[in-house]
Amino acid sequence: MTDTRDTAPGPRSDGRAEGLDARLVVGRGTFRLDVALTVAPGEVVALLGPNGAGKTTALRALAGLTPLTEGHLRLDGQALERTPPESRPVGVVFQDYLLFPHLTALDNVAFGPRCQGSAKAEARAQASEWLGRLGLADHAGAKPRKLSGGQAQRVALARALATRPRLLLLDEPLAALDARTRLEVRSQLRRHLAEFEAVAVLVTHDPLDAMVLADRLVVVEDGRVVQEGAPSHIARHPRTDYIAQLVGLNLFRGTADGHTVRLDAGPCVTTTENLSGPVFVAFPPNAVTLHRERPAGASARNLWHCEIAGLETHGDQIRAALTGELPLAADLTTVAAAELDLRPGAAVWATVKATQTHAYPV
Repeated sequence: MTDTRDTAPGPRSDGRAEGLDARLVVGRGTFRLDVALTVAPGEVVALLGPNGAGKTTALRALAGLTPLTEGHLRLDGQALERTPPESRPVGVVFQDYLLFPHLTALDNVAFGPRCQGSAKAEARAQASEWLGRLGLADHAGAKPRKLSGGQAQRVALARALATRPRLLLLDEPLAALDARTRLEVRSQLRRHLAEFEAVAVLVTHDPLDAMVLADRLVVVEDGRVVQEGAPSHIARHPRTDYIAQLVGLNLFRGTADGHTVRLDAGPCVTTTENLSGPVFVAFPPNAVTLHRERPAGASARNLWHCEIAGLETHGDQIRAALTGELPLAADLTTVAAAELDLRPGAAVWATVKATQTHAYPV
């Protein structure tokens, strides 16, 4: 079962629902997006999925930049389907930030309040306050080309927040940053999102960004929601190959009869869970031990005859892609790989202890 926490928008004092209630249906050629989203105020939801899944289309539909083919879009009880983008209470932080190059950081942030009718002095005062909140007071007079990637990202966030949006949209907000800057800015962004009182929707293909920044994940594949729930729940209970690869697990589907699961892929797996009927079985690559000779006394382990299909560096380890009796991934140290004389085409035996597997109902 997926996480079904109650995240439905609650009632306002005037009786209207608070938060986001949307069904986004967009047809584009042979592709069709059909995604339902319900997000409460103060909640951060990440739309996660592979390239081409429909994440950006969903975000553009929320912003009003792509019209809905069907469905509805309500924010705090107000229908927005026919509301033009500039009139929606929505702030957007784009992947490349799209700061106005000829304006200072202060005037970039003041642009939103000015568009809402604030006087120049008032808008600049609001902008100055937001830059201060995001630690950019000393950069108010700098133009975008003088800002670092992390500073530009925070200016873009300040510009979006200065309009006091009821819906904040973030499109791959850390994608343009280098690895070191991303680590710092991710932590800062998490803090600012935790303080945001309205609805925030984040689009990303980076699992770490999603896990750190979001309260809830909505995983989209081929225009459809395939799983949603708390990050910890999804990491523990992946339901598609994409999600399993994302969180670094081997995932198989099969039929359980007690502690034995007959996999759709062919062989059986012994698990510690006592289940019946259709199940998923998952285990991490580092739970797999490889042997060149069939190991003796493997009664407490699952054992499969495999072949090395490929080897690649994975962090400080070597990841082996295996084919044969059960296709799976195995992680081992470079020393172990050398001692086993692993190479593509080599025959190996793969073992996994039952205690290192995790089975759960489909």
